[in-house]
Amino acid sequence: MRSLAKVGIAALAAALVCLVVAAGVGGATGTTGTGAGAQAQTSSASPPPSNPWPIPFGPKRKREMADYSERHYGQHRWRLRNPKVIVEHMAQTPTAEALFNTFAHDNPDPELGELPNVCAHYGISGSGKIFRFVNLRTRCRHTVGLNWTAIGIEHVGYGDGDLMGDRSQLRASLRLTQYLRCRFDIGVRNVIGHNESLSSPYHYERVPSLRTQTHGDMDSSSMRVYRQKLRRLGAC
Repeated sequence: MRSLAKVGIAALAAALVCLVVAAGVGGATGTTGTGAGAQAQTSSASPPPSNPWPIPFGPKRKREMADYSERHYGQHRWRLRNPKVIVEHMAQTPTAEALFNTFAHDNPDPELGELPNVCAHYGISGSGKIFRFVNLRTRCRHTVGLNWTAIGIEHVGYGDGDLMGDRSQLRASLRLTQYLRCRFDIGVRNVIGHNESLSSPYHYERVPSLRTQTHGDMDSSSMRVYRQKLRRLGAC
C-alpha cells in the first residue's frame, strides 16, 4: 500500500507540473506572433543603469530556439512570455567581454551539442556594470528545464564566492533582480540559483536523459543568503 501511494503521489505531481507548463506557455502559437512578448506588471522598483550589448539573435537563431523549445518543451516558439523564474548563474569567465563572446557565436554548445548556442539575458561584471545581451521577449538557453519561462543573469567569475564576496557586483545583481521580479511579479522564492533548477515547480523537460541535468553554480547555501538580502530590499 505504501509503494502504491508513493506512485500515486508521484503521478499526481508530474501531472501538476505538466499543467503548470501548459498554462504558462499555452497562450502563444507559432514563432512569429505580434504580441507584446514578456508581459510586465507595474513596478515600484526602478531599473538599475544597464548597457545594451545585444548578441546576434536574428531569424535563424530564433528558428533554432523555436525548434529547441519544440524538442524540450513541446511548444514551437522562441518568445518569452510571462516569465515565472529568475536564475542566477556564475559565468565561468573572467570578464564581461569573454562572456559576450561565449554567447555571440551561434555554434552548437560544447556541453550538449545543440543549437542555438547558450545565452543569458544579462551579464554583470566584477565592477557591478550590467549588460543586457538579449531582450526580455526572447528565450535564452541558460537552464535546462526552465528556458521556456526563466530570465537568466550571468555573473563574471567562477565560484559562488566571487559574487557573494564582491560588494559591487552583488549590489548590482540584487538591484537588477529586484527590478525584474517586481516588473514581472516573480516571488522571491522563484529567484533561484542554477544548482536549484531541479527543485523549481516550473521545471519541465521532455528529453529523459536531461531531466536531472543541472550545474553546480549558485547552490542553495549561496542562494539562501542571496534571497535574504533580496528580501531586505522590501516588497514591490
